[in-house]
Amino acid sequence: MTDIIVIGAGVTGCAIARELARYDWKVTVLERASDVCEGTSKANSGIAHAGFDAVPGTLKAKLNVEGNGMMDALSAELDFPFKRNGSLVLCFDEGDRHKLQKLLEQGLKNGVKELRIIEKEELKSLEPNVSEDAVAALYAPTGGIVCPFLLTIALAENAAVNGVEFRLNTEVQKIEKISGGYRVTTGQGVLESRVVINAAGVYADRFHNMVSENKLRIIPRKGEYCLMDKKVGNWVTRTIFQLPTKYGKGVLVTPTVHGNLLVGPTAEDIDDYEGVNTTREGMEDLVKRASLSVEELPARQVITSFAGLRAHPVTEQEDFVIGQAEDAPGFFDAAGIESPGLTCAPALGKYLTAQVLEYLPAGARKDFNATRKGIPNMALADEEERQRLIRENPLYADVVCRCELVTEGEIMDAIHRPLGATTLDGIKRRTRAGMGRCQAGFCSPRTVEILARELDKDMAEIGKNDKGSEFLTGRMKEN
Repeated sequence: MTDIIVIGAGVTGCAIARELARYDWKVTVLERASDVCEGTSKANSGIAHAGFDAVPGTLKAKLNVEGNGMMDALSAELDFPFKRNGSLVLCFDEGDRHKLQKLLEQGLKNGVKELRIIEKEELKSLEPNVSEDAVAALYAPTGGIVCPFLLTIALAENAAVNGVEFRLNTEVQKIEKISGGYRVTTGQGVLESRVVINAAGVYADRFHNMVSENKLRIIPRKGEYCLMDKKVGNWVTRTIFQLPTKYGKGVLVTPTVHGNLLVGPTAEDIDDYEGVNTTREGMEDLVKRASLSVEELPARQVITSFAGLRAHPVTEQEDFVIGQAEDAPGFFDAAGIESPGLTCAPALGKYLTAQVLEYLPAGARKDFNATRKGIPNMALADEEERQRLIRENPLYADVVCRCELVTEGEIMDAIHRPLGATTLDGIKRRTRAGMGRCQAGFCSPRTVEILARELDKDMAEIGKNDKGSEFLTGRMKEN
């Protein structure tokens, strides 16, 4: 019997796993996909929210502000990109100023620093491309942007090097109470554990309801996005929100840490737990609504679109569901983690780990290593750093992805590091190979070849993501 099983290797599950690794427990993370960060965590806005729109007194409010405050140090420890670029909430009607005031008051109650309302003249000086119709804005300098892939991967890698076992391609099918813990049946066998932590995203209600009579309901809320070329990445420098509605913070326009411009998301409650398709209607709606925020939105510069699902909990307060189930000792939920879940993840990991310690005491590990070094980035490196890397490994001079200037050396690192990439998407999220303007049109064949060579597989076995997504069926002829 193991000590703790974590279900789900998204940003929440990986943040929890890293915190658990600080203690003398045997921890196993179960993930049905072939890689970490394959669900909600790979398709979101990448925003470190300041914390002004969460209702004071909720877990959302508490963990949002705490998580935001942890990002600078965490970025330095785990070597992932984070930028505190600030955010603006636009008001287009003098009659709506009271809504800005309410957000300001909420933010101050939540402990958000430097928050203030600014007038049109200052707004336009900060963001020249913002809409002429905006009359005022709430300015939050502590807002930030982060790469959701690299944050999640960094947390997972650090957990793994500190002893956490990750079992990928392992789908949980059933959870049963047993004496002293739980029996977890998966597609790869049966495990028993003293504690189960449910961080399964849109499927979290399914697992909770297997062990508790206090039923939970999660609604998949689909959000569509479009990503624009780096040519227009500086259209705005801050994250631009509109006054929120009952469906959330609305469509945002934001730079990304990698230099693109991102627009989204839409908000649509759906029944399909795998419904991540994009639609023409969704894209048209995005462009129309985003054009309210900025002048002359460069919609012709869209290079790709995508959709993600948020795990919206049906609760009275619409708050996160975090903690031990009342009628299931040792079963802990991290459920309903919708926006600002990405921002909350580091604080949520600490919060839930403290609860587990009360239930299953353990000593702190003296050999815990809190740091991790990311993959070298030739596109961002200065000339001296590039030459040093090439001297150490000439493959850093072999460019595979022209759009993002990704080399074979970087791809090799992505494959051979802890929890290394085994798929094209795994390489893409770790190195950005295939994320540029041509969207993998040039680099895919070479990347597949490198993966096959390094993993000692036939090229026909290499897929985009999970099994069934292979590109090739075999060779037309042998060499």
